[in-house]
Amino acid sequence: MSKQREKLFTDFPPVTTQEWMDVITKDLKGADFQKRLVWRTNEGFQVNPFYRAEDVEGKPALENLPGQFPYVRGTKKENVWSVRQDIDVKDFAEANKKAVMLLNKGVTSLGFHLPKNALSAENLALLLNGIAPDKVELNFSTCISATIELARLVVDYVKGCNLNPMKCFGSIEFDPFRKILKKGIDEPAWEEKVVEMVQITAPLPRYRAITVTGNRMNDAGAFAYQELGYSLSYGNQVLSKLIEKGVDPSLAAKKIKFDLGVGSNYFMEIAKFRAARWLWAEIVNAYRPPCHNDCDNKAADGTCRCAAKMNIHAITSRFNQTLYDPYVNMLRTQTEAMSATIGAVDSLTVRPFDEAFETPTAFAERIAVNQQLLLKEESHFDKVTDPSSGSYYIETLTASLAEQAWKLFLETEETGFYESLKAGSVQDAINASADSRFSAAASRKEILLGTNQYPNSRETMAEKIEEKEKHGCGCSHDQATSLKKLNTRRLADPFNELRLATERSGKTPKVFMLTIGNLAMRLARSQFSGNFFACAGYELIDNLGFKTVAEGVQAARDKKADVVVLCSSDEEYRTYAPEAFDLLKDGSELFVVAGAPACMDDLKAHGIEHFIHVRSNVLETLKMFNEKLL
Repeated sequence: MSKQREKLFTDFPPVTTQEWMDVITKDLKGADFQKRLVWRTNEGFQVNPFYRAEDVEGKPALENLPGQFPYVRGTKKENVWSVRQDIDVKDFAEANKKAVMLLNKGVTSLGFHLPKNALSAENLALLLNGIAPDKVELNFSTCISATIELARLVVDYVKGCNLNPMKCFGSIEFDPFRKILKKGIDEPAWEEKVVEMVQITAPLPRYRAITVTGNRMNDAGAFAYQELGYSLSYGNQVLSKLIEKGVDPSLAAKKIKFDLGVGSNYFMEIAKFRAARWLWAEIVNAYRPPCHNDCDNKAADGTCRCAAKMNIHAITSRFNQTLYDPYVNMLRTQTEAMSATIGAVDSLTVRPFDEAFETPTAFAERIAVNQQLLLKEESHFDKVTDPSSGSYYIETLTASLAEQAWKLFLETEETGFYESLKAGSVQDAINASADSRFSAAASRKEILLGTNQYPNSRETMAEKIEEKEKHGCGCSHDQATSLKKLNTRRLADPFNELRLATERSGKTPKVFMLTIGNLAMRLARSQFSGNFFACAGYELIDNLGFKTVAEGVQAARDKKADVVVLCSSDEEYRTYAPEAFDLLKDGSELFVVAGAPACMDDLKAHGIEHFIHVRSNVLETLKMFNEKLL
């Protein structure tokens, strides 16, 4: 069979890259290849429409196996990840019941956020009753002011269970720069605290103590190279400081954990996780952490290769969650979960689809868990290690993204991550990226299905929004917020505010499609216009077509339309648009032309001022209509 297969392939002559380019150039019929088919990413590099084996020659992933340094293909020989769900603990007994229930339904990693005023050995024992620390990944967090106290309690509890500490794994999540990123409050004592966290948790070798919260940058709207570059600088800031303070380099590296977000740029996110492991491995290896064990993963010079393994907890993005059509959030998180698991993360949290407007329901939380279980049990994502390896596209993305992230890392290292935070340069860069994404969403260059593209105009959400209790301990209320902080708005928020304004006004404007003339053009422009105005939650009145403009205007007035949209062809607008405008100008209706015809200037000279087309800023245009109509 193999000989037959070899013969089959020898029957086809090899095709060179130039031959492919000749065919493509011919098909483009004179159009510029670079402008038509080459895509420039937000990460700052170009992506070609096709790649070949020659494009990936020398790439690091082709030279090693999963589980081998520098871990581009994963830190393990198998693609096993922990299914994590977090619990906000208010009542310790109830939280324990919920945790046990989750474990019985497929969860293998638990995250507990504990109230700082109720930390005690008794409450911790109540919370973990019936949960084996050597069978389940346990992660704990609380107010940053009480994290050290929490660490002592967790270490004492696990040691008291008399289990093999090498089989107990999890984290006590101390984020030294959380106050700056979230609240704009400095944390000058962070150096002493990270050292203390590492020393306290040293008896538990598989418990991480310092969390690099790259996901916070992702949730603020950062591009992938920014999240990666700044996270690496964040991790290196902590690592170098721990070593400077006398902590063993191997211990220091093994105590750092990375929380990274997962956006909807499917292949880019896969590449991000692969590049993250690669670059972090090189950073840690530069410190030459010694291996103190007789380990088969020791380098020839005695360097500990295990210390260079990046531990990644992935969390689906908050930034792209939407209020309207919230079930689409499930589609987003599903593709994000696929990116994370193909990218070989260590654990994954899928956000519930209703998180944007209410405390997640039991149904939403269950679906979030099931999304991961489907990938494991039905799609068998955990049965194939690094399935993206060898893909010319993904290997090229990995290398290109790594290059951009490394440039940013080096730039940030010139002043140090902490000093960059105090100067506000990190926050400024990420917030600028968020602003550009808000602008892209406003003009529909970045699509949010159900929000700025194909929205359900009849859907209402104002009554479903729950006034959620803000999570905070109050310990920093009196501290000065002199530093810059990250954006906290979701990408859909401007459109959410637009539609909520319509809902809460008590009036739903009616948009009437005056379709006339060329059949194909009037249907296309009617659909475009309906999609456009639905983004503001207006009532849409579509029509099959009218024989005359006067007939269409009369029908619009019979329906008590607030907006009349003329839908026809560019050629016919020269006649139809002035006629419709003249019939409507004495009324209260707003007249709109769907398109940007060549005769637009003539129509404007006639008095027509409203045009909608593919280059329109949808958000700003609809805000203007809201001001006139509501």
